[in-house]
Amino acid sequence: MGKAGQALRQILDSYSISQSQLAIGLGVERPIFFRWFHEQTDPTAETVAEIVQALHNINSSAAKDFVQAYLGSLTHTPQTASTQELPQSERVNIGVLAQIFNNTTNSYKYLFFLSLLDILKRRYFDTLSPISFEEIIIEMLANAWYPHNYFKLSFGTQDQITHKLDSLELEITEPILKFRDTDKKLLRKAIQSQYLEDIIAFIGKYVPFRLIRPFFAQETRGLLDAKVNQTIINLANNLFEEIKPVYCFNYLSLKDCNAIILHQDWVEYISENYSIVRSWVSWKWLGYMQKCNPSVPAVSNKLFPPQKRESLTSQTKFWKLVLENTEVRCIYSNLVLTTDNLSLDHYLPWSFVAHDQLWNLIPTIPSVNSSKSNNIPSIDQYFQKFIELQYLGLTISNNLMNENQWNKYIEPYLADLKIDRNNLLNIIILRKAYESTVIPLISLAINQGFVADWLYLTSR
Repeated sequence: MGKAGQALRQILDSYSISQSQLAIGLGVERPIFFRWFHEQTDPTAETVAEIVQALHNINSSAAKDFVQAYLGSLTHTPQTASTQELPQSERVNIGVLAQIFNNTTNSYKYLFFLSLLDILKRRYFDTLSPISFEEIIIEMLANAWYPHNYFKLSFGTQDQITHKLDSLELEITEPILKFRDTDKKLLRKAIQSQYLEDIIAFIGKYVPFRLIRPFFAQETRGLLDAKVNQTIINLANNLFEEIKPVYCFNYLSLKDCNAIILHQDWVEYISENYSIVRSWVSWKWLGYMQKCNPSVPAVSNKLFPPQKRESLTSQTKFWKLVLENTEVRCIYSNLVLTTDNLSLDHYLPWSFVAHDQLWNLIPTIPSVNSSKSNNIPSIDQYFQKFIELQYLGLTISNNLMNENQWNKYIEPYLADLKIDRNNLLNIIILRKAYESTVIPLISLAINQGFVADWLYLTSR
């Protein structure tokens, strides 16, 4: 669900700010704000910055708390511990740390630092032994797997980590796909079982050294690129206590380096401010990924594995009511549906839309739903049937529900399909609304790599 919506509801309620007041301050239409507020979509990183500014114009404390709440929910860390700015320290140079992602054109540095944080936390911030390049790179691949393989996000044209992931023959088990592998243990194990020497050599060639280059910006300015890595090793190891980079290396020779040794002052700083530091890195990572995926919905929901999928209780109740009052056939198998053998299908895959809005959900049979998986159904075969089934559901529910009940169910249709309430039960207008909304999304999903033209086996 939309992380901005959670933060917006919390802050607007706490500071008694109305949706209309903030929407006007932002200069956006109410339906757009509605989708953010109700966690249907997330605004871009640039728009989040505009929300912060608009809140600041209304109440500066509300703006600060919104940033804390938004970043906290994004990274699954306590909301009270996040801020867009890193806490200052008398022991380490925070100003230099803040520069490590400047002018970054690929994902490697973000993933390296995020993975380093994950490893530190898993070790309970015990750094008596070095952290090998191999351990960090396995963690990087695990952190990249969900946004790339599951959610099919682009990492940028210059990025190679997705190609490295695709080269692996990973055995992905159900706990990973169902988001039950919360600490990525099974995913790391699957990656570790592969031949990784080439990948470790590729990522380890530059990233561990260039990440801490800002600590030695003056000393490495103007150097030939071939000399930069060895120079950084020399400086990091020889000036470890004087300059205090985040880490130094286990060997002075470039060809022998295969691990990092973290500075104890940085370990203590990160331990004391872990939620804030990870939120800061995640914010930077989100900004980069949104630039790589400018038209993709809900990017912030796709950077990390969800802690759990939301319940479909309300949506199931809606479709059960329809099934109890009219005969409904599965659009894929043509079998008659019953309330005791029912599964809700995301017509556009959840891994693409990252929401559970009713306008994208239809009833089907569990085995059919499993067969469809994350594929895009054939437009020629199923799209009109999908619209007709949605129309049937809206018509039946309108006849059976009171006005308040029905209004709650149809609000996402009005906001996302950009259709007027009075036209929702007009099949011609509803069809046009679906076509203008869903067809472009299908094209975008196909461009991202989702499999198109899926057909249920028995319907061929």
